[in-house]
Amino acid sequence: MSELRTCLIKELADIYDAEQQLMKALPKMAQAASSPELKEAVEGHLRETEGQIERLKEVFEKLGQPPKGKPCKAMQGLIAEAEQEIKDADGDAALIAMAQKIEHYEIASYGTLRSWASLLEEEDIADLLGDTLDEEKGCDEQLTEIAESTANIEAAEDEAAEMDEDEEEEESAR
Repeated sequence: MSELRTCLIKELADIYDAEQQLMKALPKMAQAASSPELKEAVEGHLRETEGQIERLKEVFEKLGQPPKGKPCKAMQGLIAEAEQEIKDADGDAALIAMAQKIEHYEIASYGTLRSWASLLEEEDIADLLGDTLDEEKGCDEQLTEIAESTANIEAAEDEAAEMDEDEEEEESAR
């Protein structure tokens, strides 16, 4: 079990860093959102992330460890991809896709950490991690609802308008 505890601490450091990276990236994502609903969802996740970092500090404390991160390369990659989508101005649909990729990474991480804490009979820690897992799942569900409503409808309308323009250009070229 000491090996599992070591893994738990190592992965806690990874997600701790991931959450801190996300704290810096979420304001940029919120600013890039054109849909008020998406902007509000991203800003809400920013507030949740602040609480999740505090919860992680509490977990480290319960384990008798200082709260410290180790560079999370997965989150670095996800954020770099999101920043490229923002730079490319691919719109809300692309932004939602990136946000959900990030959420799924967090869901996988917190689900594993919660399971490991339970196996180690650290139920207080498992409960704290479970609270964060529930928040991440809730955010993912909210993003799915947004994706199924305005953001993707707008993207589809924009794409249809572009296709109509392309067809008109082809028609006048003939």
